[in-house]
Amino acid sequence: MSTVSHSAETSVSESLEVAKVRSWKAPISFAVVTIAALILFVLLAREGDTTFKLSNDSDAIVLPPLVMNAAVTGIVVTILLALITAVSVWRTINYQATWLWLISLFAVLFLIGFFAWAAAGGTVPLPGFLLGTVALSAPLIFGALGGVISERSGVVNIAIEGQLLAGAFSSAVVASVTQNPYLGLIAAMIAGMLVSFILAAFSIKYFVDQIIVGVVVNVLVLGLTSFLYSQVLTENTPLLNSPPRFERISIPFLSEIPLIGPVFFRQTIIIYVMYIAIALVYWGMFHTKWGLRVRAVGEHPQAADTVGIRVNTTRFWNVSLAGAIAGFGGAYFTLGSVGGFTKDMTAGMGFIALAAVIFGQWNPIKATLAALLFGFATNLQNLLGALGSPVESEFLLMLPYIVTILAVAGFVGQSRPPAASGSPYIKS
Repeated sequence: MSTVSHSAETSVSESLEVAKVRSWKAPISFAVVTIAALILFVLLAREGDTTFKLSNDSDAIVLPPLVMNAAVTGIVVTILLALITAVSVWRTINYQATWLWLISLFAVLFLIGFFAWAAAGGTVPLPGFLLGTVALSAPLIFGALGGVISERSGVVNIAIEGQLLAGAFSSAVVASVTQNPYLGLIAAMIAGMLVSFILAAFSIKYFVDQIIVGVVVNVLVLGLTSFLYSQVLTENTPLLNSPPRFERISIPFLSEIPLIGPVFFRQTIIIYVMYIAIALVYWGMFHTKWGLRVRAVGEHPQAADTVGIRVNTTRFWNVSLAGAIAGFGGAYFTLGSVGGFTKDMTAGMGFIALAAVIFGQWNPIKATLAALLFGFATNLQNLLGALGSPVESEFLLMLPYIVTILAVAGFVGQSRPPAASGSPYIKS
């Protein structure tokens, strides 16, 4: 009997071994990027020194610039990237995932090499670059937070683009008329919520395909805002499209920290609200009864229904909350950045925010980091253009979207959305 039992245990153990799955996404992506580094940094090496400016002249503490030889830096970085790729391959062969910190180190090393190569003979203003990255990431982060809440409750939020655009339009008009940017923020949240009402009503109440509804909502908001901009706002720009912008607020002591202080602690009220929103959504999602209910209706609505949770009502109000958060992010375009509304000013950032949700594995913190990555790529395009980089301008325009594709397809790894996301719940 014991022999039979031992044989059964052995066969089960062998089955589990066979069931292990290797994911070659990370090693293959590492290898592609390493080959690109070899071509750019070594075979097409550029001569000269690259200066990394670590602080502004007006800062309380001025750090000395960091000077790196472009050719030498390229060689060293390429060797290190090859070593990391080898480690990733070895771990994959042994059915082990590549460490997240190793992926982060790989990205940082490549960026150092790329900056040194692209700006050879020039200066990279790191404080200004990082400040711009945070600014460009703000709408993406708000959109990603809204996407996480909506999808965790079981509704795919394709309409993030429309929510951002509605928030930007409404905040511009209300803030212009009242000359009060805070009222503009409230209007942006209401507009985003109204857009999400359409998504929620058709997908939850009438069981229309959520993807189709989201696409239609985006087209509707784009057409409506473009029409109103052309026919109304341009006819009376001083009254309807000249909103006051929020001033930057410096937090004592924290804003004086070299490099980090000016980037994170000399910001507008919208950015500070963003910090709070990230913490609240994460805490609420994983440490409160509200978050437990949201995740329950997104994972197993039938089970949630049996314990007394009103599934469709919970979904409806959480989709509305997601729209309010995304609409708030849309206000950053007009009240924190541009200072006025223009046609299609979101330029597809809602879809990148949705990619950040997927890349972040439906986790608020990871989605925020993914949004920062995409904002970084967008700002990198602007910086390279200003530095006169040898990279073609057409490629620079594609850069944010290339990073999005590489991140989602290459580095996202094993990712599972909420089980009931995209599926309407019909109570039996």
